[in-house]
Amino acid sequence: MLNPLSVDQVDTFLTRNLRRLEDFCFRLRGAILVALALFTVVMGWFALQLRMDAGFEKQMPVGHEYIQTFNQYRDDVLGANRLNIVVRVREGSIWNKAALTRLYEVTQAVGFLPNVDRLGVQSLWTPNSFVNEITEDGFRADPLIPGTVSPADLDDETIAGIQRAASQGGFVGTLVSRDQSSAMIVAELAERDRDGRQIDYVAYNKLLEALRAKFEDADYEIQIIGFAKQIGDIADGASAVLEFCAIALLLTALAVYWYCHSLRFTLLPVVCSFTSLVWQFGTLKLLGYGLDPLAVLVPFLVFAIGVSHGVQQINFIVRELSHGRSTEEAARASFSGLLIPGTLALITAFVSFITLTLIPIPMVRELAITASLGVGYKIITNLVMLPLAASCFHFDKSYADKAVLKREKRSAWLRTLARVAEPRNAAITIAVTLVVFGLAVWQSADRVVGTVEPGAPELRADARFNRDAVSISQNYDTGLDWLTVIFEAPPASCERVEVGLYQDRFVAAMQYVPGVLSALSFSGQLRTYNEGYNEGNPKMAVVPIDAGNYAGLAAEVGRVRGFMNKDCSMTAVHLFLADHKATTINGVIAAVKAFREADQVADVHIRLASGNAGVQAAVNEEVHRSEMPMLLYVYAAIVVLVAAVYRDFRAVIACCLPLTVGTFIGYWFMKELQIGLTVATLPVMVLAVGIGVDYAFYIYNRLQLHLANGQPIVKALEHAILEVGMATIFTAVTLAVGVATWMFSELKFQADMGRLLAFMFMVNMVMAMTALPAFAVWLEKLFPRRKPVRAPGILAH
Repeated sequence: MLNPLSVDQVDTFLTRNLRRLEDFCFRLRGAILVALALFTVVMGWFALQLRMDAGFEKQMPVGHEYIQTFNQYRDDVLGANRLNIVVRVREGSIWNKAALTRLYEVTQAVGFLPNVDRLGVQSLWTPNSFVNEITEDGFRADPLIPGTVSPADLDDETIAGIQRAASQGGFVGTLVSRDQSSAMIVAELAERDRDGRQIDYVAYNKLLEALRAKFEDADYEIQIIGFAKQIGDIADGASAVLEFCAIALLLTALAVYWYCHSLRFTLLPVVCSFTSLVWQFGTLKLLGYGLDPLAVLVPFLVFAIGVSHGVQQINFIVRELSHGRSTEEAARASFSGLLIPGTLALITAFVSFITLTLIPIPMVRELAITASLGVGYKIITNLVMLPLAASCFHFDKSYADKAVLKREKRSAWLRTLARVAEPRNAAITIAVTLVVFGLAVWQSADRVVGTVEPGAPELRADARFNRDAVSISQNYDTGLDWLTVIFEAPPASCERVEVGLYQDRFVAAMQYVPGVLSALSFSGQLRTYNEGYNEGNPKMAVVPIDAGNYAGLAAEVGRVRGFMNKDCSMTAVHLFLADHKATTINGVIAAVKAFREADQVADVHIRLASGNAGVQAAVNEEVHRSEMPMLLYVYAAIVVLVAAVYRDFRAVIACCLPLTVGTFIGYWFMKELQIGLTVATLPVMVLAVGIGVDYAFYIYNRLQLHLANGQPIVKALEHAILEVGMATIFTAVTLAVGVATWMFSELKFQADMGRLLAFMFMVNMVMAMTALPAFAVWLEKLFPRRKPVRAPGILAH
């Protein structure tokens, strides 16, 4: 029978193998560095081929109830990926020859855009816009503008007839603005062309801007909204992220130089972190991925993690040099001394990002892969490549003594901060931390999952897209955001009057729900047709109760796209919303569910949901449903890793509890700044956990080493804070200043991320420097150790 290994045997095993790894790497450092350089060149070639890659369907949660409905009926209802293009007269009305001619030209241009379903294009000039009219010969449906009329044939009488027909046909508020100053063109886009190639939204946005430039002038304004335009504008703004990242890189480099006063030590962490970025981009290209505009910040956030670890390496090397060691000896000590805490922190960050795959949204899963690749590569570039490269340089002891002296002068005040480890001060710190934690949990309880502002939340309020969206929503009953509700009945239900009556009750209930601008429905079309068949008598604007009449009118409705399928087993209600704020969508969804529970008809089922608001609702629900399990998995991974390395429950509590407090303070901050929890902000919170873990591990690592050397807990914490505190504070401040520059970005979501990240960097640093030592002291007092502390493995080196 095999005996289990003792703690001493495990430590000996780790020490022996880590020393072998150290000897192997430094013995072959030249070959390893050359191999890494060649690998960087190869990956750089692939990285240069990486392109922006956005997709509407990538944002749909796989397997969600709403998305199943969307996919099942996507060919029968209004497409969620639509373009709304408005021709607005700057002065006067649309009812003149020049304006209608301009509308005709734009309609033709839209019809020839790639990926546009030409049969689905609708405007005043398209044959699918027709007016039902009662004549002496009976009921007749004629195109709003007869096919025999061309722009050249327009005269005052013809234009007056078109205006009258638009009013009679109910097109005011849908294809014509309520103030009569503009007209709309609606087009549906296919995600893939006939050859199966996915639409390139970045290139498509250029086509839309070219269309705008061609037809917009001093007399006419061209307004464009829709997913293709929104994501294209975001991609254009995201391309500017390189400028802000370059500024952040420059500020970081200057700060590192101020910290170490060495050009070589400045370049080391920056170059190593940049190297992993090149590998990351190259790998994405090899895996067939692009870079989603909403995820463009993630690689540069991972770059920040690399700088954080790099500064700790430089700090360690300089300290060893001051002790009289050679550069190679100092680099070896840094390699072995930081390998365990660095790997632990990076693995934790890696696991944190991997948990994002719990959210079944393809875009988020791609983002998780992108971030995980970057973090994984950091283990090589920052924990292996950096100390190996540093060992190739020569620094004498005089430089190290000066650097340490400057660091000690700058960190003299840390002796005051280190007094937080005194039991009385620690108790006060713990009390304050717990009060703040309680307030943060309470204040963040009603945080919003989803967007909190109208228009495109990723763009600023004064962006052209959002100005167009606001103008269209103010002048039309249909706009950018709509929710399609499906009524399912058995096959061949075109004579089932109760279906139409049921839907009519539903529409009546939904029209007064806050956030609903208007409703277009199968039952509403039945009302319109019934009135028309009865000489326009307003009393007949009802759903007919005679089965034969009902079936005849359903056949007429079937000529209009988007309201039913062939056998009436599916009929639809389109609820046009004021915006796509989470509160608006959630309110309408809740109202639909409440009606579905309160009013039921046999064999008729109300299904949610299609339309772009339906897709957004599905995304919000998945983010909300996945958030807590994901955080639990992250913290479970941290607990397991900390317990495995330090084999002490005190370490688990001391490292994890301050991190938890910081996370909820971040949620509170998001609520106060009106930043919703979305697929763009969720990775930032995960990253904040990763950075916070870095701070905690490096401090606790030094604490364990001093405890192992027999120092009491208070003195051990003082030494740990003095040794790594300045590097921790410096890293947090430097990274916070760097990302704070993003607040000046044209993209609102990038500006929000800059504010959120800067705040989270600082909060997690404060928690690691105050709450962690306080908890460590009292855990030691409440649960005294029975055995001497052993530094884990190679840390005793």
